[in-house]
Amino acid sequence: MKAISVGLLGLGTVGSGVVRIIENHQDRLLHQVGCPVEIRKVLVRNMDKQRDVHVDTEKITTDVYNIIQDPEIDVVIEVMGGIDDTKEYLLKALLSGKHVVTANKDLMAVHGSELLRVAKEQGCDLFYEASVAGGIPILRSLVDGLASDRITKMMGIVNGTTNFILTKMMKYGSSYEEVLAEAQKLGFAEADPTSDVEGLDAARKMSILATLGFSMNIDLGDVTTVKGISKISEEDLQYSKQLGYTMKLIGLADRNGDKVEVSVEPTLLPDSHPLSSVNDEYNAVYVYGEAVGETMFYGPGAGSLPTATAVVSDLVGVMKNMRLGVNGSSLVTPQFPKQLKEPSEIFSKYFVRIHVKDEVGAFANITALFAERNVSFEKILQLPLKDSDLAEIVLVTHRASLHDYEEIMQMLRDIEVVKDVKSSYRVEGNLS
Repeated sequence: MKAISVGLLGLGTVGSGVVRIIENHQDRLLHQVGCPVEIRKVLVRNMDKQRDVHVDTEKITTDVYNIIQDPEIDVVIEVMGGIDDTKEYLLKALLSGKHVVTANKDLMAVHGSELLRVAKEQGCDLFYEASVAGGIPILRSLVDGLASDRITKMMGIVNGTTNFILTKMMKYGSSYEEVLAEAQKLGFAEADPTSDVEGLDAARKMSILATLGFSMNIDLGDVTTVKGISKISEEDLQYSKQLGYTMKLIGLADRNGDKVEVSVEPTLLPDSHPLSSVNDEYNAVYVYGEAVGETMFYGPGAGSLPTATAVVSDLVGVMKNMRLGVNGSSLVTPQFPKQLKEPSEIFSKYFVRIHVKDEVGAFANITALFAERNVSFEKILQLPLKDSDLAEIVLVTHRASLHDYEEIMQMLRDIEVVKDVKSSYRVEGNLS
């Protein structure tokens, strides 16, 4: 019974978890696919680095082509990260007839359509479940479990770092800077956290989810709004609580008819919404289908073993296809042409916090601006600012188009009674 041979690119946090699972679950893998699995070679940058997992020295290499060009290797697992060089390595692996499993959401968001096309042409599998939401099987659920349904909306927390930071800020009133430092110390945030805290990581994941959920080629550049959490203030969170909301960095992919919207931004959710109770580094994705209704996928969004579990599950899928002789046949090209919503077709409620001159008629001027665009208010707070001739007004609007709302924001900044528009956030969940 010939073993299926694996080449592993990367032996960091996730790569170490892959080694552990393959070694410790051999009986389970043998039961699942009827043959053993062996890790034949492992690519590392530094041969001498101390690691948490043991790999025989003769299996370790610093030359990627020792893996790509090895005719004995059936499957390449990529967990080393990177975009352009990694794309070339995986293309060469596919062109040499090797199946590919990757956890690289950056790569799949930027070059996924090309890699999938080449995989299909070569009759190879390319699976990437671990690229979104770590150990949550969301991609497989969209492709297989919900294949017969028409997905209309996906909304969720897909970045554990920002969710950890916002949880601590909301619960304990901690500052952004101190919670970020704690997240870095615990390994939830990178030394350079920009991709996470400015929303780019979540945007890449949402483009992947939208492509699969809507069967439409959605690229990273199609994510209309990408905003992070670094500008969220303590006052924003206090007012959110006072008004019955919880702040989360929400990825949203919404379809109406044939047109879609994809965005990532700090969003206020009612405290009663299930996503409001998803805390710390956990991820969760709400999926709305025409037939199934609402479903929610919840679990650890990162970490060695949760992500490695998704990687090895993809490996099992490849191995089952190898035994059946159907590799490459599960790749389905997008069904629909890409059609993005215009700003006038995107609707939401909005939270606005502004500082105005504390004088008679100031609020009436502001109300008139919103009324001109037929935008009314759901909630209003007005408070004097201490030791100042200014007042603070906090508004939550009823539903408005993004086009009208952006015009209102510009007009607010231009009128004399408004000193400053301090913040503005989308409000989702239970929209009326």
